[in-house]
Amino acid sequence: MKATITNDQHTSVARAVHPEDLKCGDYVAVLNDIEEFPSFLWGCDVDSSSREQPVRMRLRSSGDGTPMRIKSICLPFVLVVSPRSQSLVFDVRQVELVRLAKRYAKVAWEHLKKKKKNGR
Repeated sequence: MKATITNDQHTSVARAVHPEDLKCGDYVAVLNDIEEFPSFLWGCDVDSSSREQPVRMRLRSSGDGTPMRIKSICLPFVLVVSPRSQSLVFDVRQVELVRLAKRYAKVAWEHLKKKKKNGR
């Protein structure tokens, strides 16, 4: 018995995007949160250049990768809307956004929009 495997699924990769390269209409998701901590919390760390300089740490986002569509940009602020019609404003100094492949974003967007209509 021969088995035939077909793969009509296309795999894509979300790409990190610089804030100045964002455009209205792009589909994005939050990849990482960027947190700042006072450098004095590190005590004797020799890598700290100055006690007055904050230490920036990139932390994995607690978000679920929901695709969001950019409505307006005034850097460092980006206004987005979710599939559930929720508006959010991100400060790109505090989040790292990734641009989603349109094919993936549109499928996910429609799926999540239907879930809202069904009340799930």
